[in-house]
Amino acid sequence: MQKIALFEVLLTLCAACLLAQNPSGASAAPGSPLHVTHVLGFESVSNNANGELSIQQHMLQFKKSDGSTAQINVDSIQTLSLGVEDKQVGGTAAAVGRAATPYGGGRLISLFSHKKYDTLTVEYLDANGGFHGAVFQMNKGQGQVLKDGLAAEGAHVTNLETTKPKALEARNEGN
Repeated sequence: MQKIALFEVLLTLCAACLLAQNPSGASAAPGSPLHVTHVLGFESVSNNANGELSIQQHMLQFKKSDGSTAQINVDSIQTLSLGVEDKQVGGTAAAVGRAATPYGGGRLISLFSHKKYDTLTVEYLDANGGFHGAVFQMNKGQGQVLKDGLAAEGAHVTNLETTKPKALEARNEGN
């Protein structure tokens, strides 16, 4: 009886975590700044820096919370690639909780403790004609909003295809 109560408590906590996630990232207005993580790319910005990404005065601008900015001209953008990433949330506490859940209940919790992110890769030319790239991570749906905004600003986009994780294939070659 006590094990069932523990399982119900853990299941309730997982449901609360899922409800607390903000999946409404796609509702951002096209001109408004988006909260993103700069994974890598801009020389003047450290990797995994959090900040606001926006399109202002024909420039793609990343602004950190300390006020420092990095920007590129929209005309210099050569390629945009949009991808989807899936991360497990909860950290160490959730991992311990999954491991301690009896009767394989941790596997069930793992099914619901994921959050999806968009990753936007921007390939661009600098003022000297050098080829560079920057990768940004944002809430699901915001990548499409930003990509559409850049295309509307006249970015030289050669690749507007969304990349999705491919399913693993199983082949039976033995006959």
